[in-house]
Amino acid sequence: MMLTKFAVKNYRGFKQRIEWDLSNPSSYEFNTFAIKDGIIKNGIIYGPNGSGKTNLGLAVFDIVNHLSQKWKKPDYYMNFVYAGKPNSPVEFEYTFKFNDQSIEYRYSKNSIGALTSEALSVDGCMIFSRRDDAFEIDDKQFPMEDATRKNLMVNANRVSIVNFLLTSYPLAEDNCLMALHHFVNSMLWFKHLDTREFIGLETNITLIDTFIIQNNLADDFADFINKVSEQSFQFVTPNINDNALLCTIDGAVVVFNQIASTGTQSLMLLYFWIKRMNEASFVFIDEFDAFYHFKLAFEVCKQLFSLNCQVFTSSHNTYLMTNDLLRPDCNFIVSDNKIKPLSECTDKELRFGHNIEKLFRGDAFQV
Repeated sequence: MMLTKFAVKNYRGFKQRIEWDLSNPSSYEFNTFAIKDGIIKNGIIYGPNGSGKTNLGLAVFDIVNHLSQKWKKPDYYMNFVYAGKPNSPVEFEYTFKFNDQSIEYRYSKNSIGALTSEALSVDGCMIFSRRDDAFEIDDKQFPMEDATRKNLMVNANRVSIVNFLLTSYPLAEDNCLMALHHFVNSMLWFKHLDTREFIGLETNITLIDTFIIQNNLADDFADFINKVSEQSFQFVTPNINDNALLCTIDGAVVVFNQIASTGTQSLMLLYFWIKRMNEASFVFIDEFDAFYHFKLAFEVCKQLFSLNCQVFTSSHNTYLMTNDLLRPDCNFIVSDNKIKPLSECTDKELRFGHNIEKLFRGDAFQV
């Protein structure tokens, strides 16, 4: 399953509906790894401060809050609704591709994050719909008693109909609801700025030193740091019960986290998540390169985009806006409540040899 389209309205800074379409890549013949099954698999989102890069990433992960038991951001519902319309619902729309099926999942929430409506359709055919105390469902797939139907119509406890169906009916592994369940439970959002935060994939907070030690990854971590940043660290072989990585500097043994730079500690966090991303379906890293040298950011992107799952990042680093890394339809600009790929922001035909960073700095792209 892959996410092909997302839209949200009345969410935080998005007063109007904003749509992010991943289903319409261009026909570029270079960097084809960034496209999978006709869907954009990798991308970088740019935009001025306050344009909505972070909010867009968080909005995509709203679905984790009611369909998954994985880790959630504790303050997620603070300032959840656009300030100018506090009594209007926040509306979410997701479109997924599963095998040859198109799954559309829509729902809305009030200011405290409670579901107020919910609907699911497959290839345009309704599976269920609940809105304004009205409830419809495909009786052939999900037969139910009148009492159950009435309870779901009122839905006083705001339970997700998707979760109810998942737990109340025996479903085949290839059922679209099972596919949706697996996808959402494997989504991952994270950042490392002043504090480390994440949404999804894990159920508990894990100490990264402990993870590396218990999985015997100290040497592998050293190789990773050297490959992406050309830094060399010699780690002391840890004991299984140790809780901190130690390294040697000119014969002296020191705690790694006490001498690692902010950027290197950020790489440590990235290393931890990369080791988990073989389980991931969709990854969004917010300002992943905030502490990286521009060349380091490039190398990290190469690592991320080689993974099998959908991976997107936000960044201010236009050094990454190059056809040596991605392609114009995989570089997105957020501005004025819109998000578009570079390929749709100009009438100019963009080719591999074009310096798109120079074009961007020259205001050649208009959202």
